[in-house]
Amino acid sequence: MAEEKDSKLEQAKGNIKETVGNATGDKETEKEGKQEKLAGKAKEYVEKGSDKANDAIDNLSDKFKK
Repeated sequence: MAEEKDSKLEQAKGNIKETVGNATGDKETEKEGKQEKLAGKAKEYVEKGSDKANDAIDNLSDKFKK
């Protein structure tokens, strides 16, 4: 769960940075914000996939224990 909060925080920080860059005309800051936001989204998807894989493994383990 902590990782999920980290990825959401990274997305939020990236969004703020992108918005500030856009508002001030600073293309480099805007670009960095977009990259941070995308990195946070990617981490979130990886975490969700990992959670699903772990759930599937747990389900299989439970079936073999019976």
